[in-house]
Amino acid sequence: MRRYFCTLFDRNYLIKGVSMIKSLIKHCHDVEIYVLCMDSETKEILTGFNFNQVHLILLSDIENQELLSIKPGRSAAEYCWTLSAFFSWYIMSTFNKVDMLTYLDADLLFYSNVTPLFDEINTASIAIIEHRFSEKLIHLEAYGRFNVEWVSFRRDTAGLACLETWKDQCIEWCFARLEDGRMGDQKYLDSWPTIYADKLCILQHYGAGIAPWNYANYKITKNNNQIFVNDSPLVFYHFHQFQILKNNKFHWMSKAYSENEIMPDLIYMQYENEIRNALSEINKIKPGFRFGIRSAGIVTLRHIIQRFVGLRLKNFIRKIGIQIW
Repeated sequence: MRRYFCTLFDRNYLIKGVSMIKSLIKHCHDVEIYVLCMDSETKEILTGFNFNQVHLILLSDIENQELLSIKPGRSAAEYCWTLSAFFSWYIMSTFNKVDMLTYLDADLLFYSNVTPLFDEINTASIAIIEHRFSEKLIHLEAYGRFNVEWVSFRRDTAGLACLETWKDQCIEWCFARLEDGRMGDQKYLDSWPTIYADKLCILQHYGAGIAPWNYANYKITKNNNQIFVNDSPLVFYHFHQFQILKNNKFHWMSKAYSENEIMPDLIYMQYENEIRNALSEINKIKPGFRFGIRSAGIVTLRHIIQRFVGLRLKNFIRKIGIQIW
């Protein structure tokens, strides 16, 4: 059965996006991926890869007046969050052959076959995944029970209705703050288990959605070159906060996640190799490409701001152009 996915990223996430796409193609053989290229350079470089399974769509080709009217009032991250819902809706509205679409974040990597996830979804109209926060981070659930890293919609009444509602909500309000029961694109999902009940699958597979905020919950091992999470194969990991540094170095995550925890080295070492390979291939297409590669000092400063600075000051910093994840 053909599986359809969509994602979006700009040149600053291109290295990660290429790594994710290559891993998905490897672990989902009959696949089509729709990529929203947030700038022309991203589309140019991805074209050079000649991915048979990937369809490239330029942001300017889908931006309507409704999107353009809200764009100036949102940060780059907030606009991308808005587009996660809009682009998913656009694909389902434009390509009738897509019977079920899964939106993916660009900073994922797939480690094994995705079939067990679709087996779990079965006939459900919608599929989402919880953050599954570790005990010390459970307070973060106030910002959303679910993570918009994997969101599936079937072409049926419930799936399309859910997607259209989510798209409209994100266009109306999608900001990096907790306000009136909303937070970015993700807190809208909190109501889905009630609204869609028997039409919704909340993925339970231990190997799906492992991330900095929950890896401490699990036993991570390796056997015969396969990484396991509580004896289930790792399907995908979400590399939130992973930074590519100068001099071929990397920063895995902030101390807010890793403090007093054993780092999941098995997972990150493989990702480092995939990132290096992706950058090497990109440089064959576009020599000297360096977007998305940062200095260690800037990364450290951002982590300090994220962890210790109050919300009002964070919002001011965002407004003057400093990106904080």
